Amino acid sequence: MVVPTRNEARNLEIILPVIAAVRPAVHEIIVVDGNSTDGSIEAAKRVLPSVRTITQTRKGKGNAMACGFKAATGDIIVMFDADGSADPAEIPAFVSALVAGADFAKGSRFTSGGGSDDITLLRKTGNAGLNGVANALFGTTYTDLCYGYNAFWADLLPVLELPPVDAPPPPDGMLWGDGFEIETVLNCRIAAAGLKITEVPSIERQRMFGETNLRTWADGTRVLRTLLAEHRRADRRKFDRR
Repeated sequence: MVVPTRNEARNLEIILPVIAAVRPAVHEIIVVDGNSTDGSIEAAKRVLPSVRTITQTRKGKGNAMACGFKAATGDIIVMFDADGSADPAEIPAFVSALVAGADFAKGSRFTSGGGSDDITLLRKTGNAGLNGVANALFGTTYTDLCYGYNAFWADLLPVLELPPVDAPPPPDGMLWGDGFEIETVLNCRIAAAGLKITEVPSIERQRMFGETNLRTWADGTRVLRTLLAEHRRADRRKFDRR
């Protein structure tokens, strides 16, 4: 389990013991901290002494995820948000999808059996539009592009080609893949590689404590830019292989 966090101490106190109680047992839980100021790492270690904690090397959710991916020692990596919106009881369903033959288990709030207590009509409409763009560009059948509860086989990491965690940050901005666009980047690159994707129904709960970092318009625009950029990247890769 890779759990990126920034100032989520109160949420970690609740969700980490619940993750640890899942059966079959999770091999390891890695909390990747983004320089929290609320004692997130201390809270994680207090409620779950077995947790592994690391600090991300740059900034952005994508970099945090990449740091967690590199540190993982299990065969399967599960991406899990720290805000309490995801249900640890669904972890076995993601693992089962992979064991059954999928390369990438994609959580979906909008497939049969899924749902959300948190998404607004505006975000739902925007997500549907972005789904349509992604499916048209990559030939996928995604029902929920913008959802961070996913799982995949760890040996696929080289295919993802994420920015090296030890690369220095640029003077301005972030490296491509270091930011909120990480989930869209993963979805696009898995699809472009022709890997098998299985959607897993998931129920999204409301954030328990703290404020969301989502910015509907800005993040939606960033996802659209990501889709177009990743489609151009995939086209270049096809041309280079000719």
